[in-house]
Amino acid sequence: MLPGGASALVGERRTGRIMQVAAGQTPVEVTRIDVDGSAGGGLLDLALSPSYSEDGLLYAYVTTGSDNRVVRVAAGDTPKNVLTGIPRGTDGNRGALDFYGPDQLLVLTGDAGSPTAATDPSSLAGKLLRVNSLNPAQSGPAPTVALSGIGTAGDVCTDQTGNIWVTDRTAVEDRLQRIDPLGAVISPVWTWPDKPGVAGCAATPGAVAVSLTNGKAMAVLTTDQDTGAVSAAPSLLVQDRYGRLNGAAISADGTIWAGTVNKDVDGAGPNDDRVVKIPVPAGGGGFD
Repeated sequence: MLPGGASALVGERRTGRIMQVAAGQTPVEVTRIDVDGSAGGGLLDLALSPSYSEDGLLYAYVTTGSDNRVVRVAAGDTPKNVLTGIPRGTDGNRGALDFYGPDQLLVLTGDAGSPTAATDPSSLAGKLLRVNSLNPAQSGPAPTVALSGIGTAGDVCTDQTGNIWVTDRTAVEDRLQRIDPLGAVISPVWTWPDKPGVAGCAATPGAVAVSLTNGKAMAVLTTDQDTGAVSAAPSLLVQDRYGRLNGAAISADGTIWAGTVNKDVDGAGPNDDRVVKIPVPAGGGGFD
């Protein structure tokens, strides 16, 4: 979501285009990044600088011909590398970004098709990384590992209380995990044995929204604000209405914005390449 909450930036995975979208307006191309869109890679996620209103900086998770990486994008300039060398595979190239405070970028990396790499401390694959050096002109400390064992990366999101939420897909199940504000407690708070394809997430105190790609719905989980525990099955919004959902964000008015990815399997159709606004019913998870 862009400042003001009336418009958003959306990335096209295969083309590398970044579009600004708003209700009732024609999408506008803001910029384009060179990416390799094969093997499920490409332009995979975007994050606004915490001081975006002043500096206009974007951060993007992208696939190149040799690796996955994080780049910084400034208007009228070529992208600058922030973190390179994230393994690229024949699959498992998904990744995600979110800021945890003004100086720390959270980078979620997929396992690049290798579950072994996800648990290998020497590999950047299959991890949630904390990146504290964001200036491309300077070398800084290596990222630290906040979470290992990620399968196919879904998303990373934060709420206003310091919790970090991570979605990913494993061979056994899809899952939503939580890291507490101290970074000390890591716990799976919900799992989906039927593997509906968890993807984008967006969180507020007391609720997490998770896009389900194969499940073709938006899941909303009510969470305990002290423990992060989930005690009831998720509510499913807009099930089978728009097809496969991927990205997720929350606007200032509590509406969930989501992007569709139906071309991956269904071919051309009326719900391709759309951004949809999903109102949350009263009492439906704390987004009001």
